[in-house]
Amino acid sequence: MNAAPPVVILNEPQLAENIGAVARVMGNFGLTDLRLVRPRDGWPQERAWASASGANWPLDNARVCQTLESAIGDLQLVLATTARPRETALPVLTPREAAGRLRSASASGQAVGLLFGGERAGLETADIALTHGIVTIPIDPKFHSLNLAQAVAVNAYEWRLTEGDAPPPRFREGAPPADQAAVLGFYEQLEGELEAAGFFHPAEKKASMVRNLRVAFGRAQLSEQEVRTLRGVVTALAKGRGRVLAKLAASRAAEAADDEADEG
Repeated sequence: MNAAPPVVILNEPQLAENIGAVARVMGNFGLTDLRLVRPRDGWPQERAWASASGANWPLDNARVCQTLESAIGDLQLVLATTARPRETALPVLTPREAAGRLRSASASGQAVGLLFGGERAGLETADIALTHGIVTIPIDPKFHSLNLAQAVAVNAYEWRLTEGDAPPPRFREGAPPADQAAVLGFYEQLEGELEAAGFFHPAEKKASMVRNLRVAFGRAQLSEQEVRTLRGVVTALAKGRGRVLAKLAASRAAEAADDEADEG
């Protein structure tokens, strides 16, 4: 099976010129699918086409998303590019290692993507927790700031190199990983039930607890069947807790009725 190029996701990009420069790089290295999450100045922006120097097709077909979750929902492997791993236990890869992993996953039929942060602040830890690994470019620590298009270029170049020396597809046993929309649905169900059960205590630690849970499941790359099984587990546990609470409430009501009868 031919390997489809990775989707390029720009999270909250700021400058139209940088978006256009990214499109130009994508054209250089054969990437076509561009997704923009909440571009600061809206979309479309004429300056982007001017900066693309003729590589218009990624811009013409760019998909604008209001949430990162919707931008990656149909993907099965997403790698986040950042210079700062930020408190996650996800694997950290060089662009070359990342390209090999993307190529292998894509050749086995998975939809894959590379996530890039905005120019000002990069990616937040919560964004990274939605992905399966971190790509860090090994640059001089004295000056580790890269232009957005430069970061895309390094990763796109490494992807292109794998076309001439593609590793054999690695099929994991069983079904392929679920897409991110299914996984995010599981996260929402699990976190909702944990909230109802009072798991997130103290409240100020909820964000880090949610992130740690998502990273743990993200590393596993759950299959569709595994997601369905886990959702069934959460549903069963929630129903069981509901029955216990109902019995407790009935017992307390009965005790209250007996007390009233005694007083009467």
